[in-house]
Amino acid sequence: MENKGIKNNENNNIKVLGWVAFFGGLSQDMIVPILPTFYTQILGLSKEMVGLIEGSVTTVVSLMRIISGIISDKIGKRKSIVFIGYLFSAIGRVLLPLSNGAAMVFGLRLVDGIGKGTKDAPRDALVAKSSKMKNMGFSFGFQRMLDTLGSFLGPLITAGLMILFAKYIDSIKYRLIFLIAGLVAFITIILIGLFVVEQNGERVSSSFKLDLSVFKGKFLLFFIVMLIFTLGNSSDAFLILRARSVGVKDSTIPIIIAMFNLFYALLSVPSGVLSDKIGRVNVIRLGWIIYAVTYLGFALAKLPWHIWVLYAIYGVYYSTTEGVAKSLVAHIVDDSNRGTAFGLYNASMGLLALPASFIAGYLWDKVSPAAPFYFGAICSIMAVFLITLFKIEKS
Repeated sequence: MENKGIKNNENNNIKVLGWVAFFGGLSQDMIVPILPTFYTQILGLSKEMVGLIEGSVTTVVSLMRIISGIISDKIGKRKSIVFIGYLFSAIGRVLLPLSNGAAMVFGLRLVDGIGKGTKDAPRDALVAKSSKMKNMGFSFGFQRMLDTLGSFLGPLITAGLMILFAKYIDSIKYRLIFLIAGLVAFITIILIGLFVVEQNGERVSSSFKLDLSVFKGKFLLFFIVMLIFTLGNSSDAFLILRARSVGVKDSTIPIIIAMFNLFYALLSVPSGVLSDKIGRVNVIRLGWIIYAVTYLGFALAKLPWHIWVLYAIYGVYYSTTEGVAKSLVAHIVDDSNRGTAFGLYNASMGLLALPASFIAGYLWDKVSPAAPFYFGAICSIMAVFLITLFKIEKS
């Protein structure tokens, strides 16, 4: 009876954490589409200030991913840290309507960023601990599916609310949407507090020093390969710029992105299940090949309909790599170090996005708009070669 209860708790955790990811993604992506306009037109912030705020948020998220991952390993608990992370994000979002200037909005966005970074690594470790090894791909695919469905619905709900609140002035309209998004974020707190069961891990020590022992063996090899791939994986803002350069209308771009998220969401679970059957590295390798083909397509695109097709294929790439890569990390790292491993993995991907995007911008300006996409395709093919050479996955 005890074993059955434990199994039910583990299965329940996978489901509940999936819905936590859904409402968290929904809340975040209700805010993101209108935040730049709120910054500039409502608060009157300069572009430099906008860049400072959002750049600082990205940095804080990356740092907190490492810190929270280490702490969750050291104390051997995940749920409480995940709860705190989502609570910080919910507070930052629900108070956002009160922003009246740069200082306050900066502070609240940092609170949100601290929360986002805090919950990521321990949540991934909790998913891994709650899943059987043979079902790891399905578990992370389920998380990505619901998270991305939230990202798909969030902008659509915001668009509907913009129409519903059309009679209000912009200042009130945006603040009402922020308030609703903040209240949605509190659903994650209720779900975690009431329905997620802690899966106690081994407490490593009371010292909170960075344990670099995780950088060894198959994790180190995979980490190196991911860095090479990520160097060519610049911000998706360049995809939008490319779409505009071949004649896609600004009003059409949100619809294309929604379509991308839909493909990503619907194929995440099948990709995860496939990785459980044929191996995670095999699916990741397939995803990187799809990425290379997609980026070559963006380099060669001439007509708007090309962009529609390429974004759909791009959604397939995301579905075969995001959740599957995390399940591979869980597969090759012991439970006692998974929080640290996920923190380092997630943070490095975020931090390397800056040089990757700088390289892409330089190539766009100095060579041609197609050059960043050729570079991304080359990095992807290199990663495919190395991940095959290194034989990373455990048998």
